[in-house]
Amino acid sequence: MASFGDRLKELRKESKLTQQELACKFYLNKSSISRYENGTQLPEHDLLEKIADYFNVSIDYLLGRTDSKTNQNSDIDKDDFEFKTPQEAMKFILNQPAIAGYGGFEPNKMSDSEIMEFANELLHQLKLLGYKYKK
Repeated sequence: MASFGDRLKELRKESKLTQQELACKFYLNKSSISRYENGTQLPEHDLLEKIADYFNVSIDYLLGRTDSKTNQNSDIDKDDFEFKTPQEAMKFILNQPAIAGYGGFEPNKMSDSEIMEFANELLHQLKLLGYKYKK
């Protein structure tokens, strides 16, 4: 799989942007973009999110974790979406790093039914927030 630098360079070139033009969009120096593309530095998480949003790709794609440009949880915004298996529910929970950190939840100690209930409740809350803040 490609590295973050490879992906950033590819997306920048697809958008017909120079390093300087891309740097300006994120209030950075051209040298920062160069370091990212050369693999000598990675951006902070908040900038990584902004870059992913700008290019309309997932963070996993940017980091070279997947070859799919779209978020694998793209079905989440469907009103009828609900987790059907403990495995997909656990994957969703584990892909939300703030959940365990702030909530103190330990999915490894939960039963399959608790995992599914927990993940579906998280999904429900995210949908509510989406409706509230959708512009």
